[in-house]
Amino acid sequence: MRRPAMLNRMNKISASLLLCVLLGTSVADSVLANPNSEGTEHSRKVDVVIALDVSGSMSGLIASAKQRLWDIVNELGRAQPQPQLRISIVSYGNPEYGADTGFVRIDLPFTSDLDAVNQTLFGFSTNGGDEYVARVVSTSVSQLAWSAEQDALRILFVAGNEAATQDPLISVRQATQLANARGIVVNTIYCGNANDSLAAGWREVASMTNGLYASIDQNSAAVANIATPMDEKLTKLNQALNDTYIAYGEAGERYRENQLDQDRNAGAMSSSAIASRVVTKAGKLYDSSKWDLVDAVNSGKALEEIEVENLPVPMQAMDNEEREAFVKEQAGKREALQAKIRELGKDRRAFIENVRKKQAGSAPKRLDEVIQKGLKSLAEAKGFTFEDE
Repeated sequence: MRRPAMLNRMNKISASLLLCVLLGTSVADSVLANPNSEGTEHSRKVDVVIALDVSGSMSGLIASAKQRLWDIVNELGRAQPQPQLRISIVSYGNPEYGADTGFVRIDLPFTSDLDAVNQTLFGFSTNGGDEYVARVVSTSVSQLAWSAEQDALRILFVAGNEAATQDPLISVRQATQLANARGIVVNTIYCGNANDSLAAGWREVASMTNGLYASIDQNSAAVANIATPMDEKLTKLNQALNDTYIAYGEAGERYRENQLDQDRNAGAMSSSAIASRVVTKAGKLYDSSKWDLVDAVNSGKALEEIEVENLPVPMQAMDNEEREAFVKEQAGKREALQAKIRELGKDRRAFIENVRKKQAGSAPKRLDEVIQKGLKSLAEAKGFTFEDE
């Protein structure tokens, strides 16, 4: 965090906020409602694993995942009741992972930190190797800490382009039996022609857990990019939104820098990618409470519970009333910005849907399209509904 900017913001605590302090209004009472502050009693667990083939021929698949992550999250962000989303990233097909693992690696255990998810995707590179789909399924099922709640939604997406049945040690049937025993739905995405002989094996894996199968063009990420008149406005609002974050704790600055890094990563992909990410940051699934004071307070954490030495240096010199006033001011700014972003996000979504209707039947299926439809279908089967429908 830039210290001068922090000092400037702190020097601008408004008279109205100080009045709140004089009247005895606390941050807990007065912080404006945040999309992340909804009670967890009205939410449900949703665990999603995205397993990607990172063998030499899959550079297009990796690019698609980097490009479209935020569209996938935004689709789930429309669900009611509010999902408690956790995502895990698994990769397979890289010989460096070792034959003893079946060339499978859990790159990121389940997390609600969406910046960490994006960071993991941007760390991928491709390398030729053997791809064992059954091993991906069995490893993901047995080695990840899936939610045990009865009404949780547990979904595994596996994407690749080789035969799904070539694992020499674990059969597709064995792997899917493990998934069924844990209530995990396996969805398969074959990166190839639906009429290929290999497609049948991918269909079989999905059918054994009542999952969904789809075939896609792994190189369709560029085709999916639709620039909108809202993109530039969203990018500018994001700059102001970032100034409302107050990093705290030993790792706060590291998380803050990673947030900015992932903004840059998305921006380097396309105007569409950064615009989608900005919409995510204004939604209920983007939670920074473990490092940002505004989200922490909105999530129920008392400002007084935080050790003074874990606060930003300028805040350490403040008394409790001044700290509360400053956090409240930043919360108010953030809510106002997020409201503008959400409205632009709705307009942007409508614009994109209109373009895609015109493209219907001519554009190839995309990774994000398949995952979004899969998530929506399975969520609705579990009793979720989606806004604007």
